[in-house]
Amino acid sequence: MTLSKKYNVIVERNVPATMRDGSILYADVWRPDDSGTFPVLLTRTPYDKSHPRNATIAGVDPLRSVGEGYVVIYQDVRGRFTSQGNWAFEHEFDDGYDSVEWAAQLPYSDGNVGMFGISYLGFTQWMAAVARPPHLRAIFPMQMAGSIRDFILPGNAFALGSALYWGAGQTADALMRRAASGENIMSSMAGLLAVVDNIPKAYERLPLQGGNPVISDNFAAFGEWLEHAEDADYWNRISYGHRLHLVDIPVFHLGSWHDVYSGPVPALFAGMREQGGSQNTRASQKLLMGPWTHGQMASDVIGDLYMGLSATSAIVDLAGLHLKWFDHWLKGKSNGFMDEPPVRIYVMGDNQWRSELEWPLARTVWTKFYLHSGGGANTRGGDGRLDTAAPDTAEPHDSYVYDPNDPVPTVGGPTVQPGTGVGANAGPKDQARVESRTDVLVYSSSALEKEIEVTGPITACIIATSSAVDTDWTVKLVDVHPDGRAYSVADGICRARYRNGNERADFLEPGKAYEYEIDLQSTSNVFKVGHRIRVQVSSSNFPRFSRNTNTGGLIGSETELKPARQTILHNAEHASFVRLPVIPR
Repeated sequence: MTLSKKYNVIVERNVPATMRDGSILYADVWRPDDSGTFPVLLTRTPYDKSHPRNATIAGVDPLRSVGEGYVVIYQDVRGRFTSQGNWAFEHEFDDGYDSVEWAAQLPYSDGNVGMFGISYLGFTQWMAAVARPPHLRAIFPMQMAGSIRDFILPGNAFALGSALYWGAGQTADALMRRAASGENIMSSMAGLLAVVDNIPKAYERLPLQGGNPVISDNFAAFGEWLEHAEDADYWNRISYGHRLHLVDIPVFHLGSWHDVYSGPVPALFAGMREQGGSQNTRASQKLLMGPWTHGQMASDVIGDLYMGLSATSAIVDLAGLHLKWFDHWLKGKSNGFMDEPPVRIYVMGDNQWRSELEWPLARTVWTKFYLHSGGGANTRGGDGRLDTAAPDTAEPHDSYVYDPNDPVPTVGGPTVQPGTGVGANAGPKDQARVESRTDVLVYSSSALEKEIEVTGPITACIIATSSAVDTDWTVKLVDVHPDGRAYSVADGICRARYRNGNERADFLEPGKAYEYEIDLQSTSNVFKVGHRIRVQVSSSNFPRFSRNTNTGGLIGSETELKPARQTILHNAEHASFVRLPVIPR
C-alpha cells in the first residue's frame, strides 16, 4: 500500500484579491510547503477570517486538509474586518465569482476550486454557484437556506430573536471600522454594550425600527428587512432558491433537525435533484441531516435530550466528510463516495443514522392528526385530544386571549438567539412552563401502543377566528414522555395578514373563520411506545418571533399593543389538524 504524501503548512496572512470594481478583499491562505499545485478549498466569511473558531465550525480542518494536499483559503467578505468596501448581500454574487477565479489563478492552485462553510458561509457558496465561475467544481454548504428571508421572516413573521442578536454582532465590526477611520465611537459602543448586556430588555423595545438605535444606525440590513417585508424584488435580489437551474455543480447539503433551516436544507436538496443545471448535477447531490442546533454539532446532548455519542461531529467526522467529497470532485479520486445512498439522516428517538434514497421518503404515509375539543373556553392551557379521526359536528371550539403585553416565552426550538431566561436556549426543551399558560392550547394523543416514526416536512392546518384585524398563529409538535416531560420537536408560525402570500397584506374580518397553513419545517423523530404526540397552538413565541401587535400597523413602526380573542375551530365543517409524514416501521 502506498501512503499519500503529507505536507507541512505555510500560512500567508492578508493576501489581496482585487474584485472587478477595484475593491480589495483580503484572505488568509493555508497551503502546502511544496512547489507543486493543489486544489483550493475556499470559504468567504463576515465573521473574521483569522478567528480560531474557523477551524472548528466551518467544517474544514485547515491543518488536516493542507496535509492531504489542499490549499485552504479564508477570505473576509467585502466590507468586513480587513476587506475594503461596503458590506451588502447582493455583492456576494460578483465577489463570489471573482474570488473563485482569483483562487484558481494563484501560483500554487491547480485550477480546481471547492467552497465550504456554515450559515452565512453557506450563503456565499450558493451565491457564487449561481454566478457560475468556471473553476468552481463543488460546494459543501452547511445549515443555510435558499434565501435570507427564510432566516428573517419564517412564516412571514419577523424573527426578532435571531435578527437582533445577529445584528448586534455585525454592529460591533461596523463600529470598529468607524473607529479605524478616526471617528469617536464611545457613545455608540456604550449603546451596543447596553443591548448585549440586557438582551431580554432589548427584545421588548418598540418600535422595532429604532427601538435599539445602535443596531438600526450601524447595521442597515436590520431596517431594510423591516421595510421590505412585502417587497418580493428585494428578497429575490439577495436569494438563490429560485435560481437553482443556474447551479451546475455537485452540492453536499448538510442540515439539522433543531436548526432554523431544518426545512429549507432538505428542500434545497430536493430542488437541486429536480432543477439542477444538468442531469449529472441533479444526480450529484448529497444530503445529511443531523439532530443538532445551529452551529452546535460537537455535543451528544441537544437541548435537554441525550442524543447518543453517534450524533456528535467527532463521530460523524465532518472534516473527513469534506475531504472525501472534495477528493472525489476536485482530485478525481474513485473513493466510492458517490456510490453510497444520497441521503443520510439521524432518526431521533432511535438515535441512529440511516441511509435513504430520496427526500421526502417515497414510503411516507401522509397522516392527518386532528385537533379535538378541550371542552369549550380553555382555562388552563388546553386539555384537547389529538387523533386520526376527523371531528364531528358536535365539538365546541377552544378559545384564549392573546395579549402581546404578556407573550408566550420562547422555550427551546430551532433558534440561534442566546439564552433569555430559564430553558430558553435552542433545541428540545421541556414545555412545562409554556403549557401551564392559559393562552396555550394543548392537544395530546393517547399513550402510544406502537412506535410512530415521523420523518419529513410537517404542516398544520388551523381554522380559526380572531377579534383582531391581524394576529399570529403558532404551532408546536411535542414528544411527551411517560413521566410527563414534554419536549419540542418542531414548530412554526403564520402571520395572518400574509396567509395568502407575502407580497401584500390581506387583513382579517374580525370574527370570521379563516384557514391558516403553518410550516413546521422538517424532522425525523420516533415517538416511542408509552409516549404521546402533542400539538400546541398559541399566538406568540417571543422573542424568537416579534410580537404581533394585533393592530394591523406596520411591523417596524407600531408601538401600540392590543389583546385579541382567539378561537380554534374543530368540527366537521372546520377541521383543524397537523399533517405528519409517518414512516411505516
